Amino acid sequence: MITLHRLGHEEPFHLNDDLIVTVEATPDTVITLANNHKIVVAESPDEVSKAIRSWRASILSVVPPSA
Repeated sequence: MITLHRLGHEEPFHLNDDLIVTVEATPDTVITLANNHKIVVAESPDEVSKAIRSWRASILSVVPPSA
């Protein structure tokens, strides 16, 4: 799960990054989910991408290497 902020809100929320289909700057950042819901967030598309990469890297770092 990645932590983001809805545009105009200070409270963070957690989003399952597996549900993300697209991230667009229109000029606000709009995330479209697999269920076709759209979320406008304060973070830029690059920040969203970095959060996803960081989250996935953290998961892979705890997976034991295969024998």
